[in-house]
Amino acid sequence: MASPQKDQYIELAVGAEICAIPIEEIHEIIKMLSITDIPFSRSEVKGVVNLRGKVVCVLSLRHMLGMPDEPYTRESRIIVVRYREEFVGLIVDKVIKVTSYGELHPVSASLGRLREGVFQGIGQQGEQLVGILKLEELLGG
Repeated sequence: MASPQKDQYIELAVGAEICAIPIEEIHEIIKMLSITDIPFSRSEVKGVVNLRGKVVCVLSLRHMLGMPDEPYTRESRIIVVRYREEFVGLIVDKVIKVTSYGELHPVSASLGRLREGVFQGIGQQGEQLVGILKLEELLGG
């Protein structure tokens, strides 16, 4: 069952996939910074950055969604979100736009366990369908 939505989202690209994050979950979006490696960390952890005196852990959203990492480009960004009283950076290939969706659909069980767990819904704008990321599952998993 579709429900009308007025919430705003940041649409982003990770590889060929278009996803979105609710705007209220985003602290800020920054250009790529120099990332300091953390030895012996999990593979999705790219390191930490110094964001105005705060140390922020940076993760690869590509890796978290099961895609191979690619070299960063001029369009690569770090989306800083607040998770459990900490700031966490998510590296994305491109930030597309701020948008809202006419309809928000539930995630179908046919997408499989991985996809079902990381998406809280599917936004629809005309014919385009966009997965809305569920940060609690993505970061807590």
